[in-house]
Amino acid sequence: MINVTRRAKSPEVPRFAAAASPSLMLDTAIRIGLLAVLVYACARIVSPFVGILAWSAILAVMLDPLHRRLAIRVGTPLSATLIGIVGIALALGPIVIVMTAVATSLYGLVSTLQGQELSVPGPPLWLDGTPLVGKKLTEIWMLVATNLPAALSKYGQFLKAPTVWVASLAGRLVAGELAFVLSFAIAAVLVANGDRSTEVARRVLVRVTGNNVRAAQLVGLTAATIRGVALGVVGVALIQSLLLGVGFLVVGLSTAGLLTFVAFLAGIAQVPLILLTLPVVCYVFVTAPTEWAIGFLIWNLIVGLSDNVLKPLLLATGLEVPMPVILVGVLGGMLVDGLLGLFVGPALLAVSYMLLNEWSRQNPVDGGSEVSRPES
Repeated sequence: MINVTRRAKSPEVPRFAAAASPSLMLDTAIRIGLLAVLVYACARIVSPFVGILAWSAILAVMLDPLHRRLAIRVGTPLSATLIGIVGIALALGPIVIVMTAVATSLYGLVSTLQGQELSVPGPPLWLDGTPLVGKKLTEIWMLVATNLPAALSKYGQFLKAPTVWVASLAGRLVAGELAFVLSFAIAAVLVANGDRSTEVARRVLVRVTGNNVRAAQLVGLTAATIRGVALGVVGVALIQSLLLGVGFLVVGLSTAGLLTFVAFLAGIAQVPLILLTLPVVCYVFVTAPTEWAIGFLIWNLIVGLSDNVLKPLLLATGLEVPMPVILVGVLGGMLVDGLLGLFVGPALLAVSYMLLNEWSRQNPVDGGSEVSRPES
């Protein structure tokens, strides 16, 4: 007998072209298109507030520990309200000081010009002997000193560009301060819903990493980085500017508030404070008694060197963010978003650096992606 062995039919593998019908592809394309339109429309609406929302989130992370301590005593709604009110008052303080100082200076200048009481000293003798530009500068200086209206009518056109730049800078500063006020108000709302916001961030990271434990670790790392950078950059700048402000008030400077605010901005921008305080020290040596001037100089030296102690102390939260990253964040943020970028830039770059560093150290298997094993 002949045994006939029948071969089993191998199952046919469906091809993608056959499986994907034209109607299904059209439905998918329509869904993707509608999603793209929705994302674009939302991005257009939210784009003017991206910087404010980012700074609000950073403020909420910074203020969350304080909120939790206050909430135990006064309750969550009252704690968030107090934080918002105090934050708005602190944000409005500098703009009131700056606007008052500018208005006072402008009023004094206008009054002096109207009364023709402005006197300009003559040019120094050495200026005339300066090569190339000495004679021309001496001529201009003499005209300003002897006939200011004629000098303004002759050379006033050259002052238009600097005046426009100063006005634009003042407008950006005012807009930045108003953005700070709005950011504190939004941060108060986020702080009041801190647990819910943390859960939303954790769920998003779960979808990205595919691992609940890993997502929770990244949320904690992001919060710790923001707080560390805020204390190490903003905190140090605030402490140093307040100490300098005390010195300005003690020696009796009329522009103490404005100089304190400028020192605060310079500290955030990582600019050495000696560049600001050295001209002020020279002015105090000219106008104040020698003992006061020497004491003021010693105080400024102590405050200027205090960042060598404050930065390691306040950054000692276990986070090692290189200072070049902070500096690039400060400068880039200032160029992109002005005053608000001084705060948002370093925090965002520091968080990105820490997340990238942590991701580069992570083993792909540890990251939560399961490795498929062949069946035996």
